[in-house]
Amino acid sequence: MSLTDQARELLSKFEVLKDLESTVREMMAVHERKRVLWMPSDLLGLAEGDCSETHLRNLRARAQGIPDAVRAALAVNTLTEEGLPHFHRLLAVYLEDDSYWRIWNNLWTAEEDRHGQVLHDYTRDTQLFDQRKFEEMQFEYLRAGFHPSWDRDPYRVFAYTTVQERATQHSHAETGRVAEEYEPGLAAILAEVAQDEARHFVFYRAVFEEILQRDPNQALESASHILPGIEMPGATMPGFRDFADVIRRAGIYGPRDYLRIVQEQIRYWKIEGLSGLNDMGRKAQERIMLIPDRLRRLADLVETRSRAKTFSFDVAFNREFSLP
Repeated sequence: MSLTDQARELLSKFEVLKDLESTVREMMAVHERKRVLWMPSDLLGLAEGDCSETHLRNLRARAQGIPDAVRAALAVNTLTEEGLPHFHRLLAVYLEDDSYWRIWNNLWTAEEDRHGQVLHDYTRDTQLFDQRKFEEMQFEYLRAGFHPSWDRDPYRVFAYTTVQERATQHSHAETGRVAEEYEPGLAAILAEVAQDEARHFVFYRAVFEEILQRDPNQALESASHILPGIEMPGATMPGFRDFADVIRRAGIYGPRDYLRIVQEQIRYWKIEGLSGLNDMGRKAQERIMLIPDRLRRLADLVETRSRAKTFSFDVAFNREFSLP
């Protein structure tokens, strides 16, 4: 494709996003009506100003038994949330400054910012991590940045945010489920964060649905590059592969969960039944419909090859633990 063709394609996508402005305004109104706006101090029990030593001792005592596998998942979840400015940038480059898109992006950023704050404050106050090692990990993660190949295509951005928000929601919810046996307070925090992510997922999924209705051929082409597998924003963290392996083995999030997420979106967007497509759209549709089988084979392979393994992480005080 020539540079002229690429510029023409990008311009047509900008026009679709501009056409979606009134829809975005309506979706934002619905989003805010349904949302209960919590603040980190509410979830941490500090709304009444209780920052006493007794409060901290009780918090640390409750958190003491949280397994290291959960701590590893929580480290990844927390740093992923704190890397949000990268996502703000990726979205902002496509959104006109004087638009409802910009208003949404700022609102989304403000809502998401609380996630990193409440998790960071919780882990600091409970002394759940080696704080210096955690801060070093955060520094290296943010310095590495997040520069995905899809950030030059606005349609891919919205296909990605759909599945990424759903995956993040699942990861927070399942981390909370595992943690609840040991620390119900952490489970309650993660449940609130997961509900926020669920609302964001619904928003982005609806945006991509609208894009599909207006420009199905290019939308399918973009989705066909995203759905085979997404690189989570935490992938640049030091030691991410081992963290991800722990998260999978702990039953929090893995390839089979991603398979279910992709299947959900294919069904919801009714991709198999789309008609009237041009050659590019039909080929993209065919590729998308083959993705679940490929993901299923990958999940089967990972699970078949998995053997018990021992892990240790600096951020979790280098204690060794084993997972099947």
